[in-house]
Amino acid sequence: METDVVSLYGRNYIPIVAPPLPATKIQTHPKTVPVLKDDDVLLICDELGNICNDEQQTAITGLFCQDTRFLSQAELRVGGDRPVLLSFHCTGSHALKVVCTNPKQPNVPAEALAIERCLVVRGALFETILITNHQVQPAVVDIQLTFGSDFQDLFEIRQYGGGRPQRGQTLQPVSCELRHTKGRADLCFAYQGLDGALMETQVQFLGTPPDRLEDTTATWHLKLEPQGYHSIHYCVRPFTNGAPTAQVAVPSSLAAADQAAQQERQQWWSDCTEIVTSNPQWNRILRRGMADLYMLLQSFGHGKVLTAGIPWFATLFGRDSIISAMQTLILNPAIARDTLRTLAHYQGREICPERDEQPGKILHELRFGEMARNREIPHTPYYGTVDATPLWLMLYSDYYAWTGDRATIEVLWPHALAAMAWIDQQMAATGYLSYNRQAAKGIDNQGWKDSGNCIVNRRGELAQGPIALCEVQGYVYAAKTRLSVIAHALGYGEWGDRWQRQATDLKARFNRDFWLESDGFYALALDGEGRPVDSLTSNAGQCLMTGICDPEKAQGVGQRLRLPDLFNGWGIRTLSSTSPAYNPIGYHLGSVWPHDTSLIAFGLRAIGDSDFALTLVDTLFEMTCRQPDLRPPELFCGFDRQTYPQPVQYPVACSPQAWATASLFQFIQIMVWPLVDAPQGKFLLHQPLLPASIEELHIRNLRLGDSRFELRLWRTGENGCDWELHTA
Repeated sequence: METDVVSLYGRNYIPIVAPPLPATKIQTHPKTVPVLKDDDVLLICDELGNICNDEQQTAITGLFCQDTRFLSQAELRVGGDRPVLLSFHCTGSHALKVVCTNPKQPNVPAEALAIERCLVVRGALFETILITNHQVQPAVVDIQLTFGSDFQDLFEIRQYGGGRPQRGQTLQPVSCELRHTKGRADLCFAYQGLDGALMETQVQFLGTPPDRLEDTTATWHLKLEPQGYHSIHYCVRPFTNGAPTAQVAVPSSLAAADQAAQQERQQWWSDCTEIVTSNPQWNRILRRGMADLYMLLQSFGHGKVLTAGIPWFATLFGRDSIISAMQTLILNPAIARDTLRTLAHYQGREICPERDEQPGKILHELRFGEMARNREIPHTPYYGTVDATPLWLMLYSDYYAWTGDRATIEVLWPHALAAMAWIDQQMAATGYLSYNRQAAKGIDNQGWKDSGNCIVNRRGELAQGPIALCEVQGYVYAAKTRLSVIAHALGYGEWGDRWQRQATDLKARFNRDFWLESDGFYALALDGEGRPVDSLTSNAGQCLMTGICDPEKAQGVGQRLRLPDLFNGWGIRTLSSTSPAYNPIGYHLGSVWPHDTSLIAFGLRAIGDSDFALTLVDTLFEMTCRQPDLRPPELFCGFDRQTYPQPVQYPVACSPQAWATASLFQFIQIMVWPLVDAPQGKFLLHQPLLPASIEELHIRNLRLGDSRFELRLWRTGENGCDWELHTA
C-alpha cells in the first residue's frame, strides 16, 4: 500500500508512527541543572550538556521555543557510554561550558580524553565539541550524538488538565533541504499539530560530517594522535509553518551567536543603573539579579518584557510582568515602558467568556503552543486576572513620574481610559472590584494567590465568590488617585476630579467594610454575600503601599505583621500559622513569597515604619545568601526561622523568577526612598536609610526624566544615614 505524501509549506512529508513520548513523571525542578535562555529560546539540559528525558533523569530537559519542545534528545556518548562529568559553568545566560572525560573503553583507558563542550542559544542551538587525546599513544574512539524531537506543548509536558487525549501527526520529510538558507540539513524532524500548524527541527553539522548517520544517531570514528584533537560542530534550528520560530535571527556560527548575545547583554547593562554597596555579598546578589532579569527579558513585538519565571512561566503575564516592572523602575524604566506597550497591545477588545475577556481588561497569560492554538487551553491570551488592570494603571502613572515620557503616556491614554472603564463597570454592582470565573478552563482564584484552596476564612473554609480581595481595592484606589494627576496634566481635569472623588469614597467604604476590629487587621476579602473573609493573611500588608488605609489602621497592620504567626523570621507568611488551613508547604497557605514581603516592606516604608521595613530587607537578604545560587526563589516554606535556621525550600519553585529577583531592586528603592516627579523636574530623598547589612551604597547612572544622577549613602551612627547627590 502506497503511503500518502503530505505537502506543507513547499515541502513533502510522509506520515509516520511517532516514537513513544519521553517520561513526564519527573518532579525535580530544573534549578539543579543548567538553564540557558536568549529571548524566546530556552535550553534546559543536564550537567553534561545532554538533553535526555529517560526515566533515569532527575529533571525535564529540552530545547524550547514558543511553548514547544523542539528538541527532546541531544545526547553525547563515548563508545556508547555517557561521559564522566568534571565541571560545568554558564558563561552568561546564553552559553554553557562543560568539561568531561571518557569512561573506560575497550582500547582507551578511562580519563584519557578531554571532552570540552560549548553550547550557545541565539535564535537556535549551537554546539562545538572538542575531543583531545592526552595520551602518549594514539586513541581510537567512537563519538555519538543522538537527536530526537517530540514537539510536545509545554502544558502537555506538565500534564496540565490530566494530559491530552490525542496528538497531531509525526511526519518524515521526503528531503532535508534547509529552510531560509542554502544547503541540506543532516537530520529533520517534523510534526503537524491538531491545529494544522507544521513544526520542524533541522539539525545541520557545520564541520566534519559524521562517518555514519543511522536513524537519528550520528557517529564519528576518531583516531586521535597523542595530544591530537578533533572538533564537532552543529546547529539546531526550529521552524513553524515554514518560517523561523524564534524572534531572533539565527547567526552563521557559534562564535557569531556568542558575540551577538554578549553585545546585546552589555548594551542592556550599560543602560541600567549601577548599584554598588560596601557588602561584597550584596554586590554578588545584585549582579546575579541583573543577569537573571536580563535572561527573563523576551520580545513580544513591542520591546522586551520580563517573563514570569523559568521553566514553566517563560512567557508574558499581566500581574507578574507589571509588578516586576514597578520594582525595577529604579534600575531601568525601559522595562516599564515596554511592559505597558506590550500589554496595551493585547488589551481586551471583546466579551469572550471562554477566555474571561472583557473590553479594557489586561491579560493574565499569553501562550503560543499547539494547545493554545487548538483552544485546548484558553491562553490566546487568557484574561482571568482581577488585579492586572489596576496594576497596569499604577505602572502607567509611576512610569510617567520616573521618566516624564509624555509621548508614551499620550499614546497609551486611550488604553488607560479603557482600563478604567473596565474597572468602573466591574465595580458598579457592589462598589468593589471582584472576580468570578466564567471560562470553563479558567482559573478559579484570580488574584495573585491563584491556587484553588487559598481563599479561606478563619475557620479554614473556602469562601464563595464573587471575591473582592483587599489588596485589589488598594490597587484600584492607587490607580484612581495617580491617574487623576495625569488627567490634570493632560488637560482632562473633569476626569481627574471624578477619579479623585471615587477614590475618596472607596477609601471610606474600604476602611469600614474590610476592617476586623477584634483583630486590628484587614480581612482577606469580601465574599459573594459581602461578608468579610476573616483570615489573617499577607494580602493586608500589600494594602499599605497603596494609600487606601486610614493612618491609624495602617500602623495597626504594621504592628500585627511583626507577630510570629505572620513573620517567620525570614519574611511574611501568606497565611497566619494560627489558621486551621495553615500549611507551611502550601503554595499560598503559609509559605513566604519574596515579592510579597518586598511589597509589604515598601508599604511599611510608606507609612513610616522604616525599622520593620529594613528588617524585612535584611532578613530576605540573609535568606538569599543561603540559596546555593544566590537567587531569591519564587517562594519558600513558612517554617519558623528559630526552629529551622536554614530556609526550607519549596519543592518546585521557579528559579529565576521575575518578581522575586526584581524585589532586590525594590529593596534599593526602599533604602533610598526617592520622591520622584520627572514632569516637574523634582527628585528628592526623604529620609534615606541603610539596613544593618550595608554601611555604604553608591548609585550611578540613575535616570529621572532626561537627567542622570549619582548618589552616595553612608551610615552615620547606629541608625542614621547621610548622603550626597550629584547630576551626572
